[in-house]
Order: sequence, then C-alpha cells, then structure tokens
Amino acid sequence: MIVKTPPLLLHWPDESATQAFAQHLAAQAGLRQAFVSLHGHLGAGKTTLVRHLLRALGVQGRVKSPTYAVVEPYSLPGLDIWHFDFYRFNDPREWEDAGFRDIFASPGLKLAEWPDKAAGVLPTPDLEIRMEVNPDQSRSATLQAQSTVGMVLLQTLQAALPGGEGGAV
Repeated sequence: MIVKTPPLLLHWPDESATQAFAQHLAAQAGLRQAFVSLHGHLGAGKTTLVRHLLRALGVQGRVKSPTYAVVEPYSLPGLDIWHFDFYRFNDPREWEDAGFRDIFASPGLKLAEWPDKAAGVLPTPDLEIRMEVNPDQSRSATLQAQSTVGMVLLQTLQAALPGGEGGAV
C-alpha cells in the first residue's frame, strides 16, 4: 500500500551533518526491514550517505560503491543489507534477469541509488530520500514515506532528530 505523508525537509551544511543524520537513521528499528531509494544527480551525496549509514549500522572494512557490481551485500549479526546502484542499467528488465526479485523478497535492509533506472520492476520503496547540492555545496534532502513502514520510520526519525524536526542535523 502506498502511503503519502508530508515530506521531511533537511539541510546538511557539511559531511559531518550527513554523518550525524545517518547515525540517527541507523538507530531507527524500522530501518532493518526497509527499502530506501536514494535520488539525486551525480555528486549529490547518495553514496556518502550510504557509507555513513553502513558504518553507523556496524559495517566494518571497505564500503565500496556498487556502481560497477550493481549490488554490494553486507551481513551483520541479525541483519542483511544490500546496497544497489542501478546507474548503469540500460533496461529495467536487467533487474529481473539479475535475480534481484529474490533479494527484495527476503528480510533485510535494501538501499538503492538510481532507482529510476529500474522503474517498473522495483517494489515501492518504504522511504524515498531525494538529495540536492546547494550553491554553497551544502546538501538538501527531502524524505518521503511511501508505505506504512516508511511512515513509522519517518515519524520516529523526525522525533529523534535534534529539535524534533528536520533542520541541520
């Protein structure tokens, strides 16, 4: 079921603010079974956000961008994570051919950059994060819940952020 809620607007003046947000997001229990789509132009900070999020969840070692491999899996005690990057997809059917339907049907956290490249085959994300680079090189992010899981995640995240709202986290 698609759920539309008011978006949460955030401003990250620097990378440390992005990291702080990732730590707040990682602390949300609902994230462990969520599908999060990440949107934004090249250089918007999608992979940087994912790296900080994976670190906050406890991933050790190198965190690679899945641009060429399409997916990088991570396994933590009690949590499987898949980081997708569909940038190089030419046809959404590549998603099906790669067997990703089984991954999305399994428990765990799924993070997808460039989900529009797999439009029509990806399930509806629980949470959409749209990132933009501002003229001063800070980042703006818009978070939008797309499911009940996403709505709970967004509400608990918003309550956990400094001031109980978005802003510069």
